[in-house]
Amino acid sequence: MSAATTAAPVPALPTGAPVSGLPTALPFVERLRAQPKLPMILGGAALVAALAAFVLWNRAPDYKVLYANVTERDGGAIIASLSQMNVPYKFAEGGGAIMVPADKVPELRLKLASQGLPKGGGVGFELMDNQKFGTSQFTEQVNYQRALEGELVRSIESIGTVEAARVHLALPKPSLFVREQKKPSASVVLTLQRGRSIDEGQVSAIVHMISSSVPDLDAKSVTVVDQRGNLLSAANSGARGLDVSQLKFAQEIEQTYVRRIESILQPILGAGNVRAQVAADIDFTVVEHTDEKFRPNDDPKAKAVRSQQSSESAQQGGTPPGGVPGALTNQPPTNPSAPISTAAAPNAPGKPGAPGAPGAAAPAAQTASSTASSGPSNSRKDSTTNYELDRSIRHVQQGAGGVKRLSVAVVVNNREGAGTEGKPASTALTAAELDQIRNLVKEAMGFSQERGDSLNVVNSSFIQEREPVPVELPLWKDPQAIELGKSIGQYALIALVVLVLWLSFLRPRKRKQQELLPAADGAPSLPPAEQAALQEQQQQDAREQLRLRESERQRVDLEYAQQLAQEDPRLVAALIKHWMTPHE
Repeated sequence: MSAATTAAPVPALPTGAPVSGLPTALPFVERLRAQPKLPMILGGAALVAALAAFVLWNRAPDYKVLYANVTERDGGAIIASLSQMNVPYKFAEGGGAIMVPADKVPELRLKLASQGLPKGGGVGFELMDNQKFGTSQFTEQVNYQRALEGELVRSIESIGTVEAARVHLALPKPSLFVREQKKPSASVVLTLQRGRSIDEGQVSAIVHMISSSVPDLDAKSVTVVDQRGNLLSAANSGARGLDVSQLKFAQEIEQTYVRRIESILQPILGAGNVRAQVAADIDFTVVEHTDEKFRPNDDPKAKAVRSQQSSESAQQGGTPPGGVPGALTNQPPTNPSAPISTAAAPNAPGKPGAPGAPGAAAPAAQTASSTASSGPSNSRKDSTTNYELDRSIRHVQQGAGGVKRLSVAVVVNNREGAGTEGKPASTALTAAELDQIRNLVKEAMGFSQERGDSLNVVNSSFIQEREPVPVELPLWKDPQAIELGKSIGQYALIALVVLVLWLSFLRPRKRKQQELLPAADGAPSLPPAEQAALQEQQQQDAREQLRLRESERQRVDLEYAQQLAQEDPRLVAALIKHWMTPHE
């Protein structure tokens, strides 16, 4: 059939009649036949999309925890803020943690902190910012206590091992009476991080921080409990007599002596050939002594007058008051009267010694003057002098941390050397060498016989510790092998997807495109019989061309053999002889 031949028109069939033997084609298939490159374009686009999806899935963002254990209110506010910022998020640990891409965690925390998120379960002193007018004193006291508890909770939660904390303060009402005054107390409940523990030093720090934040709060009145109900503040109650700082100080003292001993012996014995242990008895008592002494003044000239007091009183004449106190005794004295003499009768008037005579008045006057001169008189003189006394006052306060006694044990390894047969052998140290080591250790530790220090130096052979044999993990348990297998599996999966797409979709489409290529050039499609005849003719032409190429190759080989025989007959004869000789 020529290319100009046209098919006869097919008669129209009634509606609903079955169509058999007529080539029917869908519009999409006809479009594919009209455009042979379209399937390849679609397949390439599908392959690129699959590879891009796989790469994006393989390079999914690594999510990290933004906030954990947030309250429902804070969680809702954080999610709303993340949605406004178009940041992807997801939940972990049953909704208790909010996770975001790892590269955005610091930025998001800063942005959320600027918005005051998360607020947390407690409140701080910002509670005092919104005080209303007319608030009662009781309400102010309650708000102050809540604010103080919230600030303490924030400070405790800043510790790395603490996940959450609750603080309860018991602040008594102040009273003017000493008998009714009560001391405040506090209790703390700690929720530790999963797999973490808190040591006694951190507990002591929390106790002292709370006692320093609340007025008149003693450290012994602070109780610390963890989430399991274990009492953590028992070690700080002073029942054992030593606190953590004292034990740490004793350990530092012991390690200092150990380093001093080993550093002075290692240059002589070699590294690893000496071991030392020190037990230090530390005196943590605080002694305060006051001594006051007086001594007499040996040198009178050295006396110093501190104070001097003198008093003097004198009284002459008059009768001092006497008798029983009363009204009669307080009467003024009567006027004195001359005495009446009854012995003047024997004397005649005018004679000497007679009354009224001139010579009788003189003795009376003399008696009166003598009585007046020998009348009552009182004189008193007092003098008091105080001197400075020598006094010596000595106030001695001995600090804690003195070393009471040291116990040192030193073990020295034997000296390593070569034996008789060249094998390594150990030799014990001599007595002189041990005495030298003992003297060096005494000087390094500051040995004191009065203090009761003890030292023991022993020479012995050390046991060589064998290096641990590394345990070889099976290949399927080795983390590196697992990671390598994952990487190889990813690339193998990509290669498998590409191979499947090529075998199932691209290769068949390419073959169909090659078959439809003549039709695409403008030649009309042939009937199946003519197409089969055309293919048979093409196959016969291909076989004829192959036969011609084979005959041409044989002709060329024959010409080459003839030329070789003419040039070197001996070589050709040897070759033929070799072919004809049977080989076992």
